[in-house]
Amino acid sequence: MTTSAKITDRHLCRQAYVYIRQSTMGQVRFHQESTERQYNLLSKAGLLGWRPDQIRTLDRDLGQSGATTTNREDFKVLVGDVAMGRVGAIFCLEASRLARSNQDWHRLLELCAITGTLVIDEDGCYDPAEFNDSLILGMKGTFAQAELHIIRARLHGGKLNKAAKGELRFPLPVGFVFENDKIVLDPDVEVQGAVRTVFDLFTREGTAFAVVRGFNELGLQFPRRAYGGAWDGKLLWGRLTHSRVLGILANPSYAGMYVFGRYQSAKEVGPSGDIRTRLRLMPQDAWRVAIPDHHEGYITADQFVANRQRLTANRTNGEGLASPVREGLCLLQGLLLCGACGHRITVRYTGNGGIYPVYQCGWRRREALASCACLSVPAAPLDETITVRLVSAVTPVTIELALAALTNLEQRDREIGAQWRMRIERARYEAELAERRYETVDPANRLIAATLETRWNDAMQRLHDLEAELAAFERKAMRAVTAEQKRQILELAKDFPRLWVAASTTPRDRKRILRLLVRDITVVKGPEPKIIRLHIRWQGGQTETLQLSLPRDRADVVRYPEAFVQRVRELALHHHDDEIVALLRGEGHRSSTGKPLTVGTIKWLRYKHRIPAPRPSKGILNVRQVQERYGVSLYVVHYWIERGVVSAAHHKPNAPYVIPIDDELDQRLRTWVANSAHLHRSPTPIV
Repeated sequence: MTTSAKITDRHLCRQAYVYIRQSTMGQVRFHQESTERQYNLLSKAGLLGWRPDQIRTLDRDLGQSGATTTNREDFKVLVGDVAMGRVGAIFCLEASRLARSNQDWHRLLELCAITGTLVIDEDGCYDPAEFNDSLILGMKGTFAQAELHIIRARLHGGKLNKAAKGELRFPLPVGFVFENDKIVLDPDVEVQGAVRTVFDLFTREGTAFAVVRGFNELGLQFPRRAYGGAWDGKLLWGRLTHSRVLGILANPSYAGMYVFGRYQSAKEVGPSGDIRTRLRLMPQDAWRVAIPDHHEGYITADQFVANRQRLTANRTNGEGLASPVREGLCLLQGLLLCGACGHRITVRYTGNGGIYPVYQCGWRRREALASCACLSVPAAPLDETITVRLVSAVTPVTIELALAALTNLEQRDREIGAQWRMRIERARYEAELAERRYETVDPANRLIAATLETRWNDAMQRLHDLEAELAAFERKAMRAVTAEQKRQILELAKDFPRLWVAASTTPRDRKRILRLLVRDITVVKGPEPKIIRLHIRWQGGQTETLQLSLPRDRADVVRYPEAFVQRVRELALHHHDDEIVALLRGEGHRSSTGKPLTVGTIKWLRYKHRIPAPRPSKGILNVRQVQERYGVSLYVVHYWIERGVVSAAHHKPNAPYVIPIDDELDQRLRTWVANSAHLHRSPTPIV
């Protein structure tokens, strides 16, 4: 059946869609013949009977890949309008222009078969509702997807083959350039100095944040290479960021290694159900190509591995130790391991204002394996024990350490000064270049001469500003070490304990010194509650065990010993509280806090340990006992006291009445109670 025979009035009364697509913007820009052929389909639609107002062009997908529907807005419009029955025919150059995916292609064909939409390309007209046409269109879609796979396989195979020889070109990190198809160090000495300074600072400080802070404090700048635009391939100098430092430390190119496949693409399903392609950072054993010693590097391979390990150890959210030096007064922060569970011991500050640090391991409680912490010990005793051991271990080698530190300090000053001088040299070159341009211009051309003169003045001003900054920096930080200062440093090195406790030595400095000698310390509870064992593992591999006794808790300190309580119990049998205080003071006893004993202290001890008051003598009663003995009310007892019927006295102020009762008084009171008809007697009988 011919093309015109398949096109009916039902198709001509609908719209004709011309779908135009190129895979990349480079094809749109440089392969314009293909784009022109697709636009020529507009005239073909007119020749087949569609009016110009019925022909719609879909060209917003130029520069988008046909592998998925992501970012292909016009393809989504096409599918939607076909489903609504608005499209009579779809014009495309070939099946691969509509879709490279069989899933998208067959979905479109199914909708076209239901709504009676034709598919027209350069080879002919197809009706998806007919079996033969549907079979041909399905095969064309399969060939389009297979073609995409073949193209990708050829390109990727060529890249892998070239990468295996170390010849595949890719954007180089700052500090490297291509020279005759070889990777060499950047000939700009200032660029090399900036990169080397990053690695030197990281070796000295140990963290990426410290490298950024050191760069900013030293007033240095770091280059970055621009890609695209007017500044393509040029170096731009600016502030060093934390992400740049991490990228430099993790890039094996700086160790002279050629690597291909550090990042690999992987497909995943997005939140809306669409398929996305993302780049993943692969582990070192999954790199496709790794050629060591491929080119000259800034560091060695061993140093690169050490830097990666240090970055991994710096993570505080992972297992193991947090080795970098951080703020805080606790000396052993980040070095302690729990002997019970093997996890890292953290620091907790207690007390009002958090002034009492405690080393605590809460892993078991955090994992709901126990109701309390594995270990909780005060920080001060452990810090003091390790300090004493460290001072005794370091003292014989302090002079050598001082000389090495002094040499490193002078070397660092020379490197920083050289970096500043190269920066000024670059500014001086720019000023001289602006001067030469100004001198070569025709003086009669005043407009150009004025502009060049302004640029020259600006370049000279930048040079003067940099020189002033360098002078200020040298006065502030670049302190020259004289022979007298060297002698003083060596003298101080002989007294390491005094240096350790000096006010000028910060807690961070002490922690750095400790980490140079100690790898980790395992804390284990001893057989007794207040005994702690410290298993020290030194950096050289040797191990050592220290045992210390923790100080008693405050409650144990202020608690009275059992012997003292027993002495109070004995005295309370026959003496009152004031008498007990006098006797104990005479024996030389004091309170648990070292203060003189008081009556309140004895009262508290009797209440705490349930020590009764001294028993009264025979015939000596108090008001309550008199009431119970004679079966009268308290008012009657106090009436007797006021009228002098009974004699009562206070042993001491505010103490209960002491009432002596002999046989004669007892008989008289019984007779008085028995003969009195006005008393409200208690139901208790008189014994």
